[in-house]
Amino acid sequence: MSTPVHRLRRLLYAAAFLRALAIGLMAVLVGLYCARLGFSATQVGGVLSAALWGAAVAALITLVVGPRLPERVMLVTLTGLPLLGGVVLIATDAFPVVLIAAFVGMLNVHGRDRGAIPILEQALFPATTTDADRTRVFAWYNVLLDTGYALGGLMAALPTLLESQWGYAPLEALRFALSIFCALYFGAALLYARLPSIADDVKPVALTQLSPASRPIVVKISLLFLLDAFGGGFIGTALFAYFFAEKFGASAAVIAILFSAGRGLSAFSHLAAAWLARRIGLVNTMVFTHIPSSLLLFTIVAADSFAWAAFFFLLREALNEMDVPTRQSYVMAVVRPDERLAVSGITNLVRSFGWACAPILAGMMMQGFGLGVPLIAAGITKISYDLLLWREFRRVRPPEEV
Repeated sequence: MSTPVHRLRRLLYAAAFLRALAIGLMAVLVGLYCARLGFSATQVGGVLSAALWGAAVAALITLVVGPRLPERVMLVTLTGLPLLGGVVLIATDAFPVVLIAAFVGMLNVHGRDRGAIPILEQALFPATTTDADRTRVFAWYNVLLDTGYALGGLMAALPTLLESQWGYAPLEALRFALSIFCALYFGAALLYARLPSIADDVKPVALTQLSPASRPIVVKISLLFLLDAFGGGFIGTALFAYFFAEKFGASAAVIAILFSAGRGLSAFSHLAAAWLARRIGLVNTMVFTHIPSSLLLFTIVAADSFAWAAFFFLLREALNEMDVPTRQSYVMAVVRPDERLAVSGITNLVRSFGWACAPILAGMMMQGFGLGVPLIAAGITKISYDLLLWREFRRVRPPEEV
């Protein structure tokens, strides 16, 4: 394999890791920061929804203009927007301005990358490897992401440290930590600016140019991903942090350590997913690891102490992400190479819309019916998705399984 291909993969891996550090940090702190500004639960949900709607709009723009612009230009631009949003977030305490900053900056609230950048990265990775190694490449991509999320979540303990050791005011400490978010995205932008061009005969096609064989697959899987993402929108990292803080009185430092441990478990699970997929197939791995993780949401709600809730949360984190590299690999495998950018775009776009719809509803549920109601709604929705996915796609096999 050529040197430019290796260099492309290394730079994508490195930039993804820096973004993951920033995302893990922001996901824990954004809800706490909004609460410190005096926002209500409904307003917090509004900020989180605005961020996700911003990501959805960015995904739509990427889907439309992606085939016409160099990947390098798109990646640098999409990395600059969170940097801008973070700067504005630090500079204001006005709810309308925070809402705009969250939208423009696509500030990640799930603790995992839900923006437009993965559309481009996931379309690029298959060109750097073979069918046999494709899932392994995606697994290592997600290992780096989850390791970054874990360390970024751990960095979210910094405000507590600044308050206790250096006498920072709470809001000042949070803003200092958010400035690190901006610096990490700046570093990622520099790496994307260095991406090499790869000689490739495959010219990406638009969504309207998908082959007749691919269209029904893309329609079905997109609708299912919309359902899964809608369920996931009820349980983003920011909402989980709010749940643990309000129900059990957990501090930002304790929540940061918990989420960091969870991300660490998720990181190892990606390699296990690649191993398992070689033996039972991509779809079976996606479904039969995801259902138990959804059932564990009910146990978190039922827990009567933070210790038990944290235990069930960590157990869920060890399973919850095993469908991610397998899903990414599967989607890129069942369509033609020239369709990958369009299909990555539409599947990520519908997921962005699904995630964006739920947080405002979750905030209302928490305020009106109880803190655990969004978790129950998420569990029911996600299990429905898993059963439908298995029914529709268990016979649609990627090339390495034929």
